[in-house]
Amino acid sequence: MLGSIGSIQVSAAVATKMFDEVGAAGATLVRTVLAAAILLLLVRPRWGAMSAAGRRAVLPYGLALGVMNLAFYLGIERVDLGTAVAIEFLGPLTVGAVLARRPRDRVWVAVAALGVLALTEPWSSSGADPVGVAWLLLAALCWGLYIPLGARSAAQLPGLEPVAVAMAIAALVALVPGVVDGGGELVDPSVLGIGLVTAITGSVVPYSLEQLALRRIAPGAFGVLMALEPGVALLAGLVVLGQAPQLLGLAGIGLVVAAGVGVTRGSAAAPAASGAPLP
Repeated sequence: MLGSIGSIQVSAAVATKMFDEVGAAGATLVRTVLAAAILLLLVRPRWGAMSAAGRRAVLPYGLALGVMNLAFYLGIERVDLGTAVAIEFLGPLTVGAVLARRPRDRVWVAVAALGVLALTEPWSSSGADPVGVAWLLLAALCWGLYIPLGARSAAQLPGLEPVAVAMAIAALVALVPGVVDGGGELVDPSVLGIGLVTAITGSVVPYSLEQLALRRIAPGAFGVLMALEPGVALLAGLVVLGQAPQLLGLAGIGLVVAAGVGVTRGSAAAPAASGAPLP
């Protein structure tokens, strides 16, 4: 989980460097097509050999993944990375609240929620771009769906097959808006070079790691562990993009990290986190 979080946030910061040439949708298409190509080559899943239950599980997983990626890139085109991930985190935060089984899990969810509020500052007159926020709320919905859908796919299909097939479906989701946005610049060598980096660090590595994590921890714990994402995104935005956080944002980082550590320590003794496959 920690490897996935660090990799995907650095990738998101690097991906913004493609926006001027191919737009957010074009960047999404380049990243997902290259990631799908790499995963399909490595995993070699066979659609015809999959069970009907496996196909039914992976199709909505891929659609959620595709819309999540597209909406998130459209969001970070308008909103700072740390704030964007804080908004998007509302999705897994809700999953964590719904699926938490112990009272202390709900306490950690509340702590994480305070951190998200501190990072987002919805009361500020210089708030985030409303169109960007709308895209990020859609991404939040898809991120929330991604967790149970990914767990369902992991239970139905072996190894990394769910990730490979879902990424191919995600590339199809971005196809039309990506071509319209990027046009001929999509095949520019510099764009493809950045796209390859983001494909590996933003898709192949983190989604593969998350798929392995989903086999070992409960979806509720997985969702709240994502509380680390806004803090890491804020750091990536600072280092890669020069987006300096305010003092309140730093306080928000402390809250979400505290929540993530609390859930990690609490889940270590729980049967759902013992390494047994999810039901």
